[in-house]
Amino acid sequence: MDADPPGLDLARLAGHLQRAGLTEGPLTAELIVGGRSNLTYVVRDAARTYVVRRPPLGHVLATAHDMAREHRVMSALRDTPVPVPRMFHLCRDAEVIGAPFYVMEHVEGGQPPLTPALAHALVDVLAALHSITPGSVGLGDFGRPEGFLERQVARWKRQLDASRSRDVPGFDDLYERLARDVPAESGAPAILHGDFKLGNTLVSDGEVRAVLDWEMSTLGDPLTDLALFLLYGEVSALDPAAGRAVGATGEAGGEAPPLPIETGADLAARYGEASGRDLSRFGWYAGLACFKLAVIAEGIHFRHTMGLTVGEGFAGIGEQVAPLVARGLMEV
Repeated sequence: MDADPPGLDLARLAGHLQRAGLTEGPLTAELIVGGRSNLTYVVRDAARTYVVRRPPLGHVLATAHDMAREHRVMSALRDTPVPVPRMFHLCRDAEVIGAPFYVMEHVEGGQPPLTPALAHALVDVLAALHSITPGSVGLGDFGRPEGFLERQVARWKRQLDASRSRDVPGFDDLYERLARDVPAESGAPAILHGDFKLGNTLVSDGEVRAVLDWEMSTLGDPLTDLALFLLYGEVSALDPAAGRAVGATGEAGGEAPPLPIETGADLAARYGEASGRDLSRFGWYAGLACFKLAVIAEGIHFRHTMGLTVGEGFAGIGEQVAPLVARGLMEV
């Protein structure tokens, strides 16, 4: 049996999955996604290939890396127009490998360059997700949609206050504009992905084969998903390093290939037509997305200055904060 990858005891996993009827004999595994986000492995026996997902090593906040929550939402979406991997097993017993985990289908695909055609396909998937009535797939109690937007503004202000290390002009002004003019909901509550972008999907032959990484999913106003998706593309187009440097989970990596900036308005219109949502206040949602990414970038900058980040791609993140704040102020 191969050496265990970080966070995965292959002998214990093999015994557990064999008792569950999923595998036979020894396993091999490869860590494919690591860091502060959930850890993801390709696991194989002699005949089968699966994907196993568990929380990061040393995680503290269980709610941020809830395996049962991710398993539940992808199980619920299986027979919908939203492509998700098939779920095979959920283990809540942390004694097996040191943390709860789930086992899902291995889907072939990758992240090619984000062309306009692929951007259209992604926004169509997002509109399809938001068209699903949560109760119709057993997710009526998956979140607290009442007051969702107010809580989002307050949450990211708390995050900002916890990571302040310098004065960034306009940061407080952007928060105050968002807080005093929260729009009415854009329609009925929807299932949100929470971090929808190309890097959280698998694509093959121009088709979105699977939407992954549902750890931030909840119920709420879906225009927050749309605004963040479009901002990822715009940040990349304005500064290629910026889009690659930070995601909504605070993870560094090559996750956001550039989206042609001129397609942003077209994508929003395409989404509005498909979803029937009211986009008349979309500027506010775009401003919230800027505030959110600016807060995340400021937090990473603060940790980097304290020597608490590991790996490359963090040194220039602090330079992205002011442009994001300025962009947000242009929107709201």
